[in-house]
Amino acid sequence: MASCTRKDNVSVNVNLTTTSLLSRFLVLFIVSSIASASHFTGGIALDDAKTRKNGLFPEILRDEAVARLKELGKVTDAEGYLERTFLSPASARAGDLIRSWMEEAGLRTWVDQIGNIHGRVEGMNASAEALLIGSHLDTVIDAGIYDGALGIICAVSALKVLKSTGKLGKLSRPVEVIAFSDEEGVRFQSTFLGSAAISGILPITALQISDRSGVTVQNVLKENSFEATKESLLQIKYDPQSVWGYIEVHIEQGPVLESLGLPLGVVKGIAGQTRLKVTVRGSQGHAGTVPMSMRQDPMAASAELIVLLESLCKHPENFISYDGHCNGFTAESLVCTVGEISTWPSASNVIPGEVNFTVDLRAIDDMARESVLFELANQIYQTCDRRSVSCVIERKHDAEAVICDPGLSLQLKSAAYSAMKIMVSEIQDEAPVLMSGAGHDAMAMSHLTKVGMLFVRCRGGISHSPAEHVLDDDVWAAGLALLAFLEMHL
Repeated sequence: MASCTRKDNVSVNVNLTTTSLLSRFLVLFIVSSIASASHFTGGIALDDAKTRKNGLFPEILRDEAVARLKELGKVTDAEGYLERTFLSPASARAGDLIRSWMEEAGLRTWVDQIGNIHGRVEGMNASAEALLIGSHLDTVIDAGIYDGALGIICAVSALKVLKSTGKLGKLSRPVEVIAFSDEEGVRFQSTFLGSAAISGILPITALQISDRSGVTVQNVLKENSFEATKESLLQIKYDPQSVWGYIEVHIEQGPVLESLGLPLGVVKGIAGQTRLKVTVRGSQGHAGTVPMSMRQDPMAASAELIVLLESLCKHPENFISYDGHCNGFTAESLVCTVGEISTWPSASNVIPGEVNFTVDLRAIDDMARESVLFELANQIYQTCDRRSVSCVIERKHDAEAVICDPGLSLQLKSAAYSAMKIMVSEIQDEAPVLMSGAGHDAMAMSHLTKVGMLFVRCRGGISHSPAEHVLDDDVWAAGLALLAFLEMHL
């Protein structure tokens, strides 16, 4: 039985009732919106629906943004469903599209040595610390069109509005939008290749990670005309002194905002995660001639291990004991998934010789995650010994939990409230504060600078699926919130 010692919970107390700050941001945003819209005349109230529609750039922040999301959703490597993995042909085409949209918004663009797409405006002080805004252009297999792409499109759209109103060059600091080349980690099972390189935490050994076909990250980079050397990776890394902060707009991938009836929420923190590859080896044999009592079957052992994992993550208190100094954790803060399984030689009349499966384990508390991993390893080895099979556990990915910066969170909360208040004048609720169980590029970027995130409501909380959906007006709300946030940096 594993035990743990006390670790004080880290919390962020974002003052949700700072009315003076909130009012100032709201007034500034409303005044600037009125000044830039010729449709507003004396005596017309902001609550007038037609005035709101004509004055808040729906043609850019909603109509064009939604059209671009749908256009990107058609850029795929697969027939009949959306799939864009790291530096695939479809990713290259998607990058070209994004780059053209960035240039249309008045941004200087380039592609770095790991395939990230950058668009930057220097503002009034090119030497000032830059605000980075980003998300990822890669997808899972059979993906929806909003995961990743929404954050990129909203950022480009908000900057395009500033260009159209003549304010783009008046930004007090440089603003840079980054479309990261790899966040999902589908091809190489190593997430955040793009953002980890920029934040300086991508090890040189990552170049030798291989996919199922034996092709390495280095191979893929060279195929796409990148140098793929230690020196080229070091060139990608940003100097922390040159960066002011990082923000990311992303779909919630959960049901909370929909249940609250609100389009936007602010992220307080992101759960830590670990990915494992478990290899179980036994004795390969004929399905009809080896007696059941004499088998060393890695498939049956793997099935038992997978059910064991489910039990451990549903009821950790039944497996893990705590000393008197540990508060423990609840099952709600812990999720475990086996998403991939393969066998060799994978024939119906052969007892397999080897089985591989993945484990994805996440928890808000890093100590809880490590305690579960420790106990899981113990249980796996005990089960394999009892079944006379061998087991190997490889840790393929680790990311510590991240707490978002309270100052950035307050500014995003104010901007989100401004957007929701303008769109729905009778709204009384503030933007809620949420935790994220899904990983995001902000996790890697937190090693470089302070981070903040804005969540956008998605229907049914469904993501990583073609059923993923965001209302057009919620895309608009996200764009307005990002525009309000940028207005604070004029």
